Order: sequence, then C-alpha cells, then structure tokens
Amino acid sequence: MKRTVLVVDDEQNMQAVLRMILEGVGHQVIVADSGEAALAHVQNPNLDVVLSDLKMPGMGGEAFVIRCRKERPDVPVIIITAHGTIRSAVQSIHDGAADYLSKPFEPEQVEIAVHNAIKLRDILRENAQLKAAVHESRGSKRMAGESRAAQQLLDEIRRVAPYKTSVLITGESGTGKELVARTVHELSPRHDHPWVAINCSAIPRDLMESELFGYIKGAFTGATQNRLGRLEQAHGGTLFLDEIGDLDLSLQAKLLRVLQEREFSPVGSDQVRTVDVRFIAATNRDPKQLVREGRFREDLLYRLDVYSIVVPPLRERQEDIPLLARIFLQELVTETDKKVTSFTPAALAVLERYAWPGNIRELRNTVERSLLSCRGQTIDVQDLPQAIAAKVGLTEVNAAVAFDKPSEKNLDHWLEEVERRAILDALAQCKGVQAHAAKRLGVSERSLWHRIKKLNIQINRVVN
Repeated sequence: MKRTVLVVDDEQNMQAVLRMILEGVGHQVIVADSGEAALAHVQNPNLDVVLSDLKMPGMGGEAFVIRCRKERPDVPVIIITAHGTIRSAVQSIHDGAADYLSKPFEPEQVEIAVHNAIKLRDILRENAQLKAAVHESRGSKRMAGESRAAQQLLDEIRRVAPYKTSVLITGESGTGKELVARTVHELSPRHDHPWVAINCSAIPRDLMESELFGYIKGAFTGATQNRLGRLEQAHGGTLFLDEIGDLDLSLQAKLLRVLQEREFSPVGSDQVRTVDVRFIAATNRDPKQLVREGRFREDLLYRLDVYSIVVPPLRERQEDIPLLARIFLQELVTETDKKVTSFTPAALAVLERYAWPGNIRELRNTVERSLLSCRGQTIDVQDLPQAIAAKVGLTEVNAAVAFDKPSEKNLDHWLEEVERRAILDALAQCKGVQAHAAKRLGVSERSLWHRIKKLNIQINRVVN
C-alpha cells in the first residue's frame, strides 16, 4: 500500500538515496533539508512516517523529534545517525522516536524500518479510532432528552466542558447531577485522564480528610503504609465532590487552599504536593442558604461556583419521560433474562402524568420493578407499581379511556381520546392559557396549537 514518508536531511545525496529506496517500494516521498522546513509538512494528514537525520544545522534531529511527537504523536519518527552518535540516537528513542538507523545502512534495513513504522502507525490510528468510538459511546449514555429543558442543560454542559473552570451543580435528589458532572468530564480535554468521585455525605467526618488528601505511614493507628487520597488519584483529570454541602467546615478550609494554590499535604506529612485537578461539586441544597446558616464557607462557594449548572427536576421535562423509560428498559433487559420489549401507550401515559418526586432515580427504579412484575413482552399499567398509578389522579372516566387496552379496530380512536383528555386536563389546570398548558405537557406552543386544531378542541379561557 502506498504511504507518505517525510525525509529530513541536509545532505542532498542522502535525500536522493532515501528517495530512491522508498519510491522503489511504492511510497510517496516528501523531502525537507532542515527541521524547520520539515515542520511545515508535519501537519499533513496523509503523513505516515518520518525519517530524520540526527545532526543538522539549526534545529537538530533531537529537537525535531520532540517537536514532532508533540504535534503529531500518531506519526512514528525514525532517526538516522552516524556510528559515533548512537548514544544520542538512543536518547531520541527516549524522547519518542520509534526507531533509528545507523550509517552506513543497506536498502533492506530502510525498507524494514519503514515497514515496521507503518505497522505502528496503523496501530496508533486504530487505537485513536477505538478511543473516539468509546468516548462517543460514553458521552451518548451520559445525557438523554429531547425536551427544551434537557437541550438547555446540554448546551450549558457543552459551553463549560472545554475549560478548567470549576463547576457547581445544583438540583433536587435523583435528577442526575453526577451524570451531568460525568458528561462535563467526558466532553472535556481531560476525558482520557482520571475521573474520581467522592460522596461527602457518605464518609464519616473523621475519615474524610485521609480519604480526600491521603496519608503517610504512621500518620495514625492503622496507617501501615502510604496511601494516595482521592485528590492525588484525580491528578490530570476531574474530582467530583458530591453533596459538597455536607463537608465539615475544617475540611472546607483545607479544600479552599487546594483550589487557591493547587497544593496540599497528606495527613501526617509536612511535604507539600502540587496537583492538577478540575473540580466539579454538586449539592441538593441551596448553597447560599448554607452560607447564611454558617454551615458553608462563602469564600469556598465563590471558588467552586465559578460556573453554575441547575439540573431541572423530571416534572419540568415530562416530554423526556418516555425516552428515558425506554432507555432504562433497554439497559435493564440486558441484565436479566426477561424478553420485555416496550411499554403500552397507557403505561407511558401514566408515567408521563406522575409527578416523580424522586426524579430520574425514581423513574429508573420504577422501570426495574415493572420489568420484574411484567409477565408478557410489554409493560402495561397493571405492571407498574400501584402507588404510581394511584397518584396520577385520573377520574374514573379518564381512567377507562387511558387504561383500557385498545383492540386492533379502535387503536387510533383510543390514542386520540388519550391525547384529547391530556390536553383538556392541562388546559383546565392552566385556566385555558395555551402557553402554560404547553409547558405542562412538555411540548411547544406550536405543537399544542396543531393538536388542538386537529382534535377540534374548544378553549374556554378563565378570566379572573
């Protein structure tokens, strides 16, 4: 297969010899007479291998290898050296060169070295593609939703993800704050580096300091060896501090120092260590109220709350409930031997109308319980937890329309009636204001207007 090889050498005779050898086996050759000139070709997307002389005027081979590896880590570099500079060639290997050739060399040696470098290039390219595929797959599982609220949330995540900025995520319990934080990490330049999460409310106060900062041998009874803390484990990546509002005030002061100085000391040690970490914190409480109550340091809040993300409760993104329910069902089915494939429209109607005080966590638990209760291939209303159906609050007439299974002959009529009842109920609760009813139903005003027109619904707006 024809490949592109960059030859970097200040001697024209050597350029000609290498060109003849490489073109003789079918490769395309680009020639540069200095390291500086070669840099113009390094960003060529078709470049596969570089052969560079070690000793050249100006930018030498060693400096060129370092620069090339920085700009194109996916392109192998082969160093060409004289016998007296073998030690320098070995150093170039440490700096990132893939191989070296010692002058004088046989044509076969060049062919073999380039052939091996091409194989390495193919492996590096394949690994990069696999990493990208895994990264995309991970990212796709982090956030799901088609509602306006979900899209606004995703826009917030994309806006802040590329930077090192500290982020404070707030929202009710179960809304998926950790998923939001993980998505910020996955979409950031740090996605290949550690993601470390710690729940500040789940670890006893007397253990939290050593858990966060680590400790040295002999720091306390039972400390039989050195241990890295979560902070150091996250070096180069992201540290997620869940339920930050429960962190002890004394530890808040030490965490503030890390945020300000990017340094800390393990428990029992006077040694100062530096760390490169992006901080993302989350709480289900009002952080400003915690400050007013004297339970959270205001200066720490300012350091953490550089960028705020508010995660909406599930009741404000009802349009996403069917999608999320199907995603959870698909995930849970793979963990069981159940052959359940979907929900009935009536079951989804119940899920959409429920208030979900436990938010996404409660929805997932409900789907799991319903899956275990289901005896057929489709989850129906009777498979849902009784408490969910009971709290929907439908009248007996509405319940008959929404819950009865449709026959093959009246499916369209049944679905039309479910939609009509839902719209009428929303309009009644919103006193006929379509904008409010659309928000309650999780659809756009334009979409609601078309549905009202299609179903020939008469609107009686209540004027106070």
